[in-house]
Amino acid sequence: MSATRFETIPRFGLFTAEHDELRDLVRTFVERAVRPHVEEWEAAGDFPLRDVLAQAGTVGLFGAKVEPEYGGTGPDLVADAVITEELARCGSVGVAASLGAHKDLASTYVHRYGTEEQRRRWLVPAVAGESLGALAITEPGTGSDVAAIQTRAIRDGAGWRISGTKTFITNGDVADFVVVAATSRPDRGRDGISLFVVEPDSPGLSARRIETVGWRTSHTAELSFEDCAIPPESLLGEEGSGFRSITERFRWERLVMALSAVSASEATLDMAIAYARARHAFGRPVAKFQVWRHRFADLATEIEAARSLTYHALRRYVAGAEATPEVSMAKWFATELDWRVADEALQVHGGYGYMMEFPVQRAWRDARLGPIGGGTTEVMKEIIGRSLGL
Repeated sequence: MSATRFETIPRFGLFTAEHDELRDLVRTFVERAVRPHVEEWEAAGDFPLRDVLAQAGTVGLFGAKVEPEYGGTGPDLVADAVITEELARCGSVGVAASLGAHKDLASTYVHRYGTEEQRRRWLVPAVAGESLGALAITEPGTGSDVAAIQTRAIRDGAGWRISGTKTFITNGDVADFVVVAATSRPDRGRDGISLFVVEPDSPGLSARRIETVGWRTSHTAELSFEDCAIPPESLLGEEGSGFRSITERFRWERLVMALSAVSASEATLDMAIAYARARHAFGRPVAKFQVWRHRFADLATEIEAARSLTYHALRRYVAGAEATPEVSMAKWFATELDWRVADEALQVHGGYGYMMEFPVQRAWRDARLGPIGGGTTEVMKEIIGRSLGL
């Protein structure tokens, strides 16, 4: 297996010659603008997000889902999937997550539910890489339970005042706009949840970065809203439509996580195989030992299964099918596999796997969030079970 393996893989009924050209373009961008700097950025626990954002915008990495009138080249969800796969190979999940949260979360909500004025204000510069977005749904006490959101939005004349706390928000402390889920009609339960676009200079909004085990280069933040005043044009979509919008967008978010996990697990397995070929024990390369040959064969087979399942979910989603069960299957299977591949790769490296100078430790730490973020594995299995009538 290798990072160039896509050139010999059949297109699975998804990818055209244009998509292959796009893959080469994104891979070139990653090799030029990201990969050479990854070790330096990871050591610093940060990266020049604005510079990378602008470069990515210049080559069109944020516009595949967006029409030309807003600066995009789409809509083409398959093209966007290609971009996601290649960004996941950059060597730093934190960098890929920061760009992905901008591309697939914040911008997507404005594109899907925004008015023409809102799209011009927030989407156009986001596609160009001139502004950065974040999505704020998760709260300290609710986790994956969107219906239990406690953040409140109260009418204040023509505008609104938001109070509450959001956590685990990628780009939250550095974003130019944040799409926030809040309950505007508590008496209506989930039908009272609305979406708002909040800018960082809004009175009553504060943000702090959270230290994390993995995704070290990504800015993960906690946002506090204390009677935060926002204007009437901040309401995104119809009042009370937030829960439906979030559950609808969850499908793409989870599909993106599956696509990323497949690419990341393949890259990690390549790393483990390369190390096993170079490392010797008892006079011969570790890769020659049957136990590891067979384990690598197992993992390679599971990665191909995860890819096929994920592409099946992508096909159905692109075709307009509801696809929630298939997306949920792909998300839990691919992200759990990514974590297992990383754990196996760490064992191949032995004690060196725990040394910071070996990137396998980063793959191990970064992969752990996959089965948690965007809805836990347990939540995915609940969704699948319900689809079976259980």
